[in-house]
Amino acid sequence: QVHLVESGGGLVQAGESLTLSCTASGRTFGSFGSTAFGWFRQGSGKGREFVAAIGTSWSGGQTNYADFVKGRFTVSRDNAKEIVYLQMNNLKPEDTAVYYCAASKQFEGAVKMEYQYDSWGQGTQVTVSS
Repeated sequence: QVHLVESGGGLVQAGESLTLSCTASGRTFGSFGSTAFGWFRQGSGKGREFVAAIGTSWSGGQTNYADFVKGRFTVSRDNAKEIVYLQMNNLKPEDTAVYYCAASKQFEGAVKMEYQYDSWGQGTQVTVSS
């Protein structure tokens, strides 16, 4: 199983930017490039929702975004460092949530359903003040 650790969360004002990182460890040796990753978030009192995903190297790094972040968020991966990033620009108060990184060994594409992921991080808090 892949162990995931998110970092980079914090408190920012509306309109500012943050970059989240997801570091993978454990059973990733030689296989990070063949792992798809997703970002999900869960606001207070809400269910967890899909934010963005990036497919494996074999998928050409296919990406997928939720409509509410298109044009503002960018997901990317550094296979050499085994890190996945979520660049978040023009943050809004409604982006306030705990952000989770997830890994999928089953699917190559930028999948967006929770059941398609088999490893999850503990999450990092992002708070956007108005």
